[in-house]
This record gives sequence, structure tokens and C-alpha cells, in this order.
Amino acid sequence: MEPRKLGTTDILITPILMGTWQAGKRGWVGIEDSETVQAIRTAFDCGITTIDTAEVYGEGHSEQMVAAALSTVRNQVVYATKVFPTHLKFDQVLQACDRSLKNLKTDYIDLYQIHWPTGAFGAEIVPISETMTALNTLKQQGKIRAIGVSNFSCEQLAEASQYGRIDSLQPSYSLFWRQVEQASVAYCVEHQISILAYSSLAQGLLTGRFGRGHQFPPEDNRAANKLFQGENMERAQQALEKLRPIAQRHHTTLGNLALAWLIAQPQTQAIVGARAADQVRENALAVTVDLNAEDLAAIDAIGRLVTDPLDDNPVK
Repeated sequence: MEPRKLGTTDILITPILMGTWQAGKRGWVGIEDSETVQAIRTAFDCGITTIDTAEVYGEGHSEQMVAAALSTVRNQVVYATKVFPTHLKFDQVLQACDRSLKNLKTDYIDLYQIHWPTGAFGAEIVPISETMTALNTLKQQGKIRAIGVSNFSCEQLAEASQYGRIDSLQPSYSLFWRQVEQASVAYCVEHQISILAYSSLAQGLLTGRFGRGHQFPPEDNRAANKLFQGENMERAQQALEKLRPIAQRHHTTLGNLALAWLIAQPQTQAIVGARAADQVRENALAVTVDLNAEDLAAIDAIGRLVTDPLDDNPVK
């Protein structure tokens, strides 16, 4: 799997990243630790050496599962984790980083990200200058190698960049959700900021596994995702039907077709979660799908059947 530079750093990341939200268990059903560890290790074996996690995923449980899977190969992998908006004061950032270091059983984090902008989820407002000062301090101490932000608007990204180097933006981004293209993609291209797209398969919708009328249990976070509801779901099913012949022509799955399109976008890598080893092995094959300009344009147009009618409110 051909690596790419993270922002302007010398850190090399893979075009497909292993996402580990589900490893924290909260908001998901049927997750087993043993399968999680096996899935993360399988990612490494398949060449996916960049792992994304966060302190809030199961209050550190996801980070601990990453360590359980990869501690023996720590020098061959890139760890990306995040600090939650309730921990954005100077001292809180330092303490949160130390907790994540302990959970991950490492003495450095490759990419440390602000998970959500200040004030999210009712958290206290903290000036971005204070949070960035803490992150710059951690960078100077060698505890983190690069700074990133997640769920930031283009304006918030630009403001944070006034106080230190930002090397990545992590937005919700997929063929079926493309709000980031309105302004942030161009900014990231101009400033050499890597885009790490989460929900890159629209929480599984782009795999084609969820048909019309599918109902998630209420404890599943996807039960509230508007892409799975009403007219949005119907448009998604129509788009998937149009994508199938393209996937068949390339001898690939719908999901990998969507991932191949995404990692062909400017500055963009795809974070893909998986709960089982076989899913990881399938996801890794997305890098082998060779799409030409005509393919990319056709897929783009089909995706817009879903995205053009959507408003700018979050998908959930």
C-alpha cells in the first residue's frame, strides 16, 4: 500500500486508515474485544499501518484495544488519537494526552487531534489559542509529532492555523456526504493539510448491505442517521443501483468502489472501521481499484443524486 505524507510532516500514512470507533463498544452492538484485536492486527498485516482512535471511544477502551493489537509492532505503525472538547483547557489537554499515551502503551502519539470544536456537546468554551498552546507544548516535548483537527469548519481550521501548524482535518466525507467540498478541500489543498475522511462508507450504506426499509436497533448510532431514512434512503438505493455496473466492470465491491473514488480526491485518505478481520481484508483491496477520469466523473455524478438534495445539517 503506497504511503502518503501527512500534511507537511515526514510521517507516512496509508490511503486507507483503520478506524476504531466501534472498538470502544459504546454506540455499537455485538462488538467483541477478541474480534476487535484480530481486526486491528489484520489491518496491519494487510498494509494498513495508520490507526485512528480517540479518548472518548469507550473512555479509552478503543485506545487500549489498539495497544493490545499493535504494541509489538509500534515502530511500524502510525497512531492518531483525539482529545475531546471537555478537555480543551491547557492542563486538561496535557492530562488527556498522558492518559492516551498510557492507554496506547506508547511514549509518543504520531497525530493528536482536537476531536470537536470548543463548545461541542455543551462543553465549556475555551479559546483555540489556549488549546493550541497546549498542543504546541506537547509537540515540543516530543509527546506528539503532529497536530490535527476534526469536525472543524473551514473558518475554524483557519483560526486554529493562526496558532500553530495543522497537518490534518478529519471531516465526515463520503460519496454520499460531501459538505467538506464546499470550502475546506480547497483550503487543505492550498495549505498542504491532509484530509482524513471518516464515515467514508456512509456508515455502511455505500456497501449496499442495507436495503430499503432496513431498521437499526435504537442503541445503534445509525438509527438516527438521516441518510438511512425516507427519501434520502430511496435516493441512496437508486444511486447504488447505478454504481453496481461500474463496480462489476472493475471486479470490485460497491464499498471498495466508493473508497477508491474517495482516496482519489485531493489530499484525501479514507478512515474505514471494521469489526471483523474479513471486513478489513476487503477494505484493504480498495487501493487496487484503478479508476480513470471517466470513471471518477461518472461516480461523482451518481453520488450527487444523493448529496445535492441534502441540507448542510449534519447527517445525524
